[in-house]
Amino acid sequence: MDVVLGKLPSKLLELLKDEYKLQTGVKDQISCCSRELENMRAVLRKVAQVPPDELDELVRLWARDVREASYDMEDILDTFLVRIDGSPVNKGPADNDAAKVKRVIKKMGNLFSLSKAKARHEIAGAIEELSKRLEDISKLHGRYTADDIVPRQPASTNGIDPLLEALYKKESQLVGIDKPRDMLISMLSTVDDNKEIKMVSVVGFGGLGKTTLARVVFKKLTADDRSYYKAFIPVGRNPDLNKALRDVLIGLDKERYTMKVNLTVLDQMQLIDEVQEYLKDKRYFIVIDDIWDVLSLETIKWALEDNGLGCKVIITTRNRDVAENIKYSYQMEPLPKESSEKLFYGKIFGSKDQCPGKLVEVSEKILKRCGGVPLALTTISSLLANKSRNRKEWYDVCHSIGSGLGSSNDIKNMRKILSLSYYDLPSHLKTCLLYLSMFPDDFVIWKSRLIWRWIAEDFVQPEGADRSFFEIGESYFNELVNRSLIQPEYMDNQGIAWACRVHDMVLDLICSLSREEGFVTILKSDTVQSTPSSGSKVHRLSLHNNTRHEIDMSKLRSLTLFSCSILKSMPHCLHLRVLDLIDCNLVEHTSLRFVGDLFHLRYLSLRDTNYTGKLPVEIGNLQFLQTLDIIGNRIKELPSSIKELRQLMFLYIQEDTRLPKNGLRRLTCLEMLRAGVDCEYVAEELGHLTQLRSVEVVLGREAEEGRWDSCMSATFVRCLGKLHKLQRLWIGMKGTAVDLEGAVNSLGNLALDDDHLPSLQSVEVDIYGEDNVSKEVVRKVEDALKQLAGAHPNHPRVRLG
Repeated sequence: MDVVLGKLPSKLLELLKDEYKLQTGVKDQISCCSRELENMRAVLRKVAQVPPDELDELVRLWARDVREASYDMEDILDTFLVRIDGSPVNKGPADNDAAKVKRVIKKMGNLFSLSKAKARHEIAGAIEELSKRLEDISKLHGRYTADDIVPRQPASTNGIDPLLEALYKKESQLVGIDKPRDMLISMLSTVDDNKEIKMVSVVGFGGLGKTTLARVVFKKLTADDRSYYKAFIPVGRNPDLNKALRDVLIGLDKERYTMKVNLTVLDQMQLIDEVQEYLKDKRYFIVIDDIWDVLSLETIKWALEDNGLGCKVIITTRNRDVAENIKYSYQMEPLPKESSEKLFYGKIFGSKDQCPGKLVEVSEKILKRCGGVPLALTTISSLLANKSRNRKEWYDVCHSIGSGLGSSNDIKNMRKILSLSYYDLPSHLKTCLLYLSMFPDDFVIWKSRLIWRWIAEDFVQPEGADRSFFEIGESYFNELVNRSLIQPEYMDNQGIAWACRVHDMVLDLICSLSREEGFVTILKSDTVQSTPSSGSKVHRLSLHNNTRHEIDMSKLRSLTLFSCSILKSMPHCLHLRVLDLIDCNLVEHTSLRFVGDLFHLRYLSLRDTNYTGKLPVEIGNLQFLQTLDIIGNRIKELPSSIKELRQLMFLYIQEDTRLPKNGLRRLTCLEMLRAGVDCEYVAEELGHLTQLRSVEVVLGREAEEGRWDSCMSATFVRCLGKLHKLQRLWIGMKGTAVDLEGAVNSLGNLALDDDHLPSLQSVEVDIYGEDNVSKEVVRKVEDALKQLAGAHPNHPRVRLG
């Protein structure tokens, strides 16, 4: 994957700045290395388009060497930049004497500056080694160019083409088809005397049976009404649209367009005109199977004009963007459990009742892995029907699903169909999708968690000054949803997904691809499930219920723990960028001081870990930190060194975790914030965070510490008015600790000035302890929100909870 190189060429060029005072010879080497890396990146982009089993072995090994070299180079460069630009804070225990801390910081900064000359000398040596390593890699494999990356012709197989099987399979052999068939027929039906064209899309990921469903409906309706002129046309991932238009004409009138008209001499416009002319007075039913992009759809739609004769068109696609360009759409779903069992057991044993007891457990595991995907169920059951009833053999088949290790032609064909969607992705989305192999089966992956991790790994590339990294990452997430590669979860009223899941078959596929790329290492239940290939090091590690391992973690960039205790070897992961400990139990851990040594860390999540200690003052050492999430812990306050985190973009803390004075105002890169605002100075500091796009705050102190009064509310709202990029605002109010009427009046003032919050899209207010709040006050809150929604130019969505 070319994204592995990420920002490496640009980081090399960064070293050419005068401020680094490198020798001229070193600068020349940096320029050469950067050019060479850009060339290699172009080749890796080409390599990523070819399935591994179709790639020349030498090219595959060369790509592996380039990836490993790029990881090492970036580690060296990042270390250098930390040493030159870093300014570590106090390395000792937390100190309440601010002046003393400042003196220590200054002393450490002076000592650190003395090593800059040594660092420049070391980087010169490292660049020389880097240059030689790149030269050796290029010489070893003959300086490949993009034109040299030619796929091997795969060995011929005796497997059945799944498309042909879908087209010609007997309807009596189909399972679970009745409900979707009837639904699709209903969507295609005309209402009363309405004779307009009915165009319906069938959308879903590969293997769900879109082609089969379209064929069944097509055959039934054209058999019931023989007046249709009909055609069933496959398009495919790399479409020849002229051929598709010719196929439409030949399907409609084979004799005319094979014997009387020479279609090969017509260009695309002429073919569109010919289709329109032929169909202008005919009632037709056409299926356009397997369209991958909107442009292909639009080209074909131009030819299929509505002639008012009650024509019908079915479009099948894996891409939701294609489906949304059609008025009616049917979303394919995996088969339910009962239908899956009927298909699987019926093909092997005749029925579920006839399955031998010794094979019940492994059969259930296989059914789970197939996940209701008809292609997988048919393929695996056909394979097992020809095997003995040996339990071990069945488990071997189970483990081969999606792993790329199966020797069966049927399994290879199935994997090829499923992988088409992956190879159709641009390189940056391939990387983002493979990253999902980190997560366990059936895991709900929150969108924000995923996107901030992508950002930390440099997978999200800048596209313009007006779009934040998170917004670009969100577009990546939506694209994967649109391509049916991830399943949206927790949809809001606006149709926006807050999370996703990965279907078991897709997860198996990307785990397999990730293993082949040496991209992620996965350990489950104290056994290695996915390890890097020979010659690769562990760069990303995901532990599922596993703490015992013998893996070298010295080059680790990302560590994710699921239901594990924290690792004792953590302090040695000095190149770590992502440390995700969500839901790990840290009750027994009293110190996280080792985190301060992870200078390259960009993402740190301690969410819901029950940590009871302090956040160490050494957190200020993390000059690259972008995400800090400590929700769900009992951390009483943030250290004053938090203000050193100048690149922090995401900060989520408990409402009762105290912020240090002047601790927020210097975090000017913050885009998302969740915190408690319990005093006026914290409210004031919000006004300095002009990059904020999402704010979640809980107002008020506990009753014994004094109520949140109307003056504080006015200050809070005044400071909110300075946040011109704010899109989402959530306010929690403690009914027993907040002057609600004062807060409501201040909130209503947001609507009085058109300059206030020009980007605002949604406002939500939750009142805690509502039983102690009068209905009159609740009504006033509702009125204030309605006033805000009605008067604001954007008419933001409002909600009271």
